[in-house]
Amino acid sequence: MTTVAQPARVQGAVQARRKPISWSNLAVHLVLIGIGLACLIPMLLVVAVSFSDEQALVVEGYRLYPVGFTTHAYTYILKNPQQILGAYGVTALVTAVGTLVGLFICALLAYPLSRQDFKLRGVLSFYVFFTLLFHGGMVPFYILVTQYLGLKDNILALIAPYLVTAWYVLILRTSFAQLPTELLDAARIDGAGEWRIFFRIVLPLSKPVLATIGLFYVLRYWNDWFLALLFIDTPSLYPLQYLLQVLMRNMSVLASNPQTMGEPIPTQSARMAMAVLAFGPALFVFLMLQKYFVRGITIGGLKG
Repeated sequence: MTTVAQPARVQGAVQARRKPISWSNLAVHLVLIGIGLACLIPMLLVVAVSFSDEQALVVEGYRLYPVGFTTHAYTYILKNPQQILGAYGVTALVTAVGTLVGLFICALLAYPLSRQDFKLRGVLSFYVFFTLLFHGGMVPFYILVTQYLGLKDNILALIAPYLVTAWYVLILRTSFAQLPTELLDAARIDGAGEWRIFFRIVLPLSKPVLATIGLFYVLRYWNDWFLALLFIDTPSLYPLQYLLQVLMRNMSVLASNPQTMGEPIPTQSARMAMAVLAFGPALFVFLMLQKYFVRGITIGGLKG
């Protein structure tokens, strides 16, 4: 009887492990798949158009695959590679320095704001939050950077305005406040000072939220063109995004001039090729840091 009952028990256990289909979970997964495709398809379209022939695009329109495959758009943009490489260098320098310095300053500001025993915690928190609601305006901002700071046509003008962001400070403050106070108190009992606690305990335990804020900084600096439009006049200091905009304007002017001589200008495909050159490196950075992204947002989410 034991040998007969054993397979029945195994079969019953297997059936017990089988969970019924949850239609609600299935619906959620289908919605998420649809959202993912809605984000992925435009990127595929941009890449496909960048490798398409200009005349074929006029006849057949945009496709998710290259129409008349050609690299003419990239060849036309990279005709002067020193200019593009220089812009890449400026953007990489601005992104690296701005991200590291900005992340360090925001963390230094957020840590005392997370301390319950800090007397000026309420006042400084209100000051940081106030800047989220009100802005001095474009004219005072321009005067401050050019006249008082003297950063006109200076690479620091591309870095300094974004170093301290109130929203990032509030996220870091909430994350630091969730660290176990017993661990910090034990470090103080052992004789550790505030600087040592900050660098040896607080920052290592906050890697996910720091990586998330660092990703925000990278995307902000990498995609920025507005500061260059306001403060940069020297072409050698153009960041990548602003240089691509200048090239696009020049191409539009040449394409609209019927007296323009020479090879045809790939206006549409070149525009998409510029987009690929612009978002490509930032996409790889995001893929490397994505494992920290959701966890950092969850840890740093504002509560009460």
